[in-house]
Amino acid sequence: MPTGTSPPCTAFPWTRSGTSTGAIRSNCSSSTPTAATACSASELPWGIRSTSSKPVRGWAPGWPPEAAGPCSAPPWRPGSSPRTTRAPIPTTCAPATPGTPPASAPCVAPERPGACPTRTERAPVPDLTGTTALITGASGLIGGGIARCFARAGAAVVLHHHCGENAARTLAEEITEAGGRATVLRADLLRPEECRRLVEEAAARHGRLDALVNNAGIQPVQPLPDMTADDWQQLQTADVTSAFACTQAAARIMAGQADGGSITHIASIEASQPAPGHAHYNAAKAALVMFARSAALEYGPRGIRVNSVSPGLIDRPGLADDWPEGVRRWGAAAPLGRLGRPEDVGNACVFLASRAASWITGHDLTVDGGVSAHPTW
Repeated sequence: MPTGTSPPCTAFPWTRSGTSTGAIRSNCSSSTPTAATACSASELPWGIRSTSSKPVRGWAPGWPPEAAGPCSAPPWRPGSSPRTTRAPIPTTCAPATPGTPPASAPCVAPERPGACPTRTERAPVPDLTGTTALITGASGLIGGGIARCFARAGAAVVLHHHCGENAARTLAEEITEAGGRATVLRADLLRPEECRRLVEEAAARHGRLDALVNNAGIQPVQPLPDMTADDWQQLQTADVTSAFACTQAAARIMAGQADGGSITHIASIEASQPAPGHAHYNAAKAALVMFARSAALEYGPRGIRVNSVSPGLIDRPGLADDWPEGVRRWGAAAPLGRLGRPEDVGNACVFLASRAASWITGHDLTVDGGVSAHPTW
């Protein structure tokens, strides 16, 4: 095979049988970052190979990096100093010898045999310096990944939690030690007045609010015949009504800003492809997708963009042990051959909040490694 080419992808059938036996995402879960492994000195940070000294239009000043060197923790935003003692987000570098696994592979979802190679180096991110982003459910795995991505882009992040204070404060410490800005706020989003208070306090802490990511939610597994009206209503309140109340409160603030703002709901591919045992969750995520489109219509004239992101299966510690058959089937169906990572969702949210997406609103961005495009999905 010629140098620089990749082996062709091979499609594998996907059969939807069985579901996971527990919540995959919750605003009360936590994640533990792992230090990055070392790269070959021939690799540039973030996998960039520069051929020009001119900055790329639309990206932060200083991109792409011009000096190659060992891969350590990258700066949170362009121009900051790399930290060699702590990696904000785990990353894995390619092995020096083809076919040889790296010495350490933190937070990398399993890939099927023969899957197309994936790039694990960091990519350049939009410059959000001077902006403020509120992420609900930031103490959880996906919420934490979203917050890290916004912090790396230069935004001041407000980390919401309800019952995960330790995880939220650990994340805030990680961000500030890396040169970013982070604030931790607690709120019970089952209460609309708490949603309003959270948003208003987030804006007051930093003088403005540029981005809201409605990530908080619950994901219980419960067969529909056994589901009670209270079970149904609790999930709708946690996943949909909280997003409604936070969106209203954020829009009031963003409408008074010259450049408006961006609101993103974290939905799911189950909004269009339901899974057994998730009737209440499937319906809630479908509601979020349509709510984003409806809000985009009404808030667009005020300079506020509203979108949703629909992730596929996101890897978490212990998932392969808890649901090995599901992980195997997902890897076989995904054209990119792996599970998602929290930063995959975070990068999508950062893009939608950036000037690069200034003409995108009312859109649902699917982030699932291509599984939804599979012919038998």
